[in-house]
Amino acid sequence: MLTEKFHVAVPTAFFDDESLNIEGTMDHIRNLHGQGVKSVLVSGTTGEQHSTNLQEKLEMVNALEQEEVLISSMEIIFGVASIRQKEAEQLAEAVRETKMAGIMLGYPPYVRPSQAEALAYSKRLIELAGKPVILYNNPGRTGFDLTAESIIELARLDSVIGIKDAGDREKIERVKKDQHGKDLYFYAGGEGNLEEKTTYGYDRLSSMAGNVAPAEIREWFEGLVTGQEAGAKENGRVKKILEEVYEGNAVVNLKRLLNQAGASMGGCRAPIGNAGG
Repeated sequence: MLTEKFHVAVPTAFFDDESLNIEGTMDHIRNLHGQGVKSVLVSGTTGEQHSTNLQEKLEMVNALEQEEVLISSMEIIFGVASIRQKEAEQLAEAVRETKMAGIMLGYPPYVRPSQAEALAYSKRLIELAGKPVILYNNPGRTGFDLTAESIIELARLDSVIGIKDAGDREKIERVKKDQHGKDLYFYAGGEGNLEEKTTYGYDRLSSMAGNVAPAEIREWFEGLVTGQEAGAKENGRVKKILEEVYEGNAVVNLKRLLNQAGASMGGCRAPIGNAGG
């Protein structure tokens, strides 16, 4: 079970030639751990997941497994997705052999599988991973939207504990209605429209802004979920953080802000960031 309601979706560090900088990524996770962050998502959208090949993902899995302090004291979630199911299966099998806490199961971009194909893909990866699973529905980036009926079917599997970016109010209510007592968690992917989302069922956060201000963002999110209003000063601080992160390309902004704070995240893989943002 994944118990943390808040995790930080971390960027992947690259060198200037766009090759993988594993140590830069690990340093950032260590820094977050030192700031009290209890859970991170590695190799998700913020981690430029689909720009990394299978070998690079496997190298990150292996590097995380070597981080004994982090792997034993944090809930580390690894993003499992690929445009080719065969490669996603290899990644799921590799994660199974680690002490990582769970996976975030994403859907392939571009190919737009049918619902039946997506269900078969999901069930196979869930079986191979042998870990708690957060489904990741991201139609804006993938062109594929997991229906309420498909979510309900997958949620019947014991391993499926939540879904990220399930959809709007109507879809959330439809899924909740058919859970028959199961606690399925609804993760917001980033801070956009978070105030509204928490009013109709989003109860966990996969945070982007938490990379630069984890304590402030977590406190703000917890206040939204419990209905406790933050003071004007706190709201002003959070608003400023969100503007810095989300005005433009959020991943480009995150890396710039982290580098300015002394991290070694490098830039993004072009075309992301190639406009000088």
